[in-house]
Amino acid sequence: MPTVQTNDIETYYERSGVGPPVVFIHGAILDHNQWKPQVDSLSGEYTTITYDVRGHGRTGGSARETYSIDLFADDLDALITALNLDNPVLCGLSTGGCIAQVYAAHHSDRLAGLVLADTFSPELFNRREWLQRSVLLKATIPPTRLIGYQRVEKAMVWLQERVQGTDVSGDYENIERLRASGPKLTTDEFAKVIRAVAAFDEMELNFSSITVPTLVLYGEHEPAFIRRHAPKLEAEIPTASVRDVPGAGHASNLDNPEFFTMAVREFLAQHVQRDAPSSVDGIEDGD
Repeated sequence: MPTVQTNDIETYYERSGVGPPVVFIHGAILDHNQWKPQVDSLSGEYTTITYDVRGHGRTGGSARETYSIDLFADDLDALITALNLDNPVLCGLSTGGCIAQVYAAHHSDRLAGLVLADTFSPELFNRREWLQRSVLLKATIPPTRLIGYQRVEKAMVWLQERVQGTDVSGDYENIERLRASGPKLTTDEFAKVIRAVAAFDEMELNFSSITVPTLVLYGEHEPAFIRRHAPKLEAEIPTASVRDVPGAGHASNLDNPEFFTMAVREFLAQHVQRDAPSSVDGIEDGD
């Protein structure tokens, strides 16, 4: 099982293909398998790296009492360093997009590009968003201890769709299939991850320091409290452009994988040198 030491944990990763490196960062309470459609399509042209964020999948948990988006970004930095990745493109979705924002704000000089999908900035625009991102997120922890996070999330998706009136969850069966096939989070790890996401608003990010080409993708049916961050990211990241993913909800890479992958491929073709060095030097799977 390929792992590398990243700070105080062994991070599970998978590598496929040959060419300039693209690192995919999954959303909360999922794992690296979220990116299978993109890996299958892009690994003929690029080296794709997927991994399980601390607390998730085959990486699993750690003894730390609390997590943060900063910590997840530090783990990503250690992964990129351990794998000797030369100017990768980062592609993060939802919480993975938060991690990618933090990394890019501090290490733009180490990147060739950035893709932010279905994600949000630290800013809370109004009290309703504060309730959804802070209060309601943390409120999922007690019932999770009783009935499990799968049932709690399904109830949250049902409530959000009733409130917004659109299919914000997209093809939710895709998410359920992914969760059924991978290792389950423990309740304690779920709580640490959720608290980290809920505390993202406490961070201060200098978006003007993100100097690499940036593509921002949002599902057509994205929840409004997340969707409203698209104009902010486009306005404050100097090189950002925004595209809608037709017919997609919050997991746009799964809801419309053909369009999502096409948009990423076009972005890579425009901004990544095809004669760039291959992605991983001196690291063998399982080391």
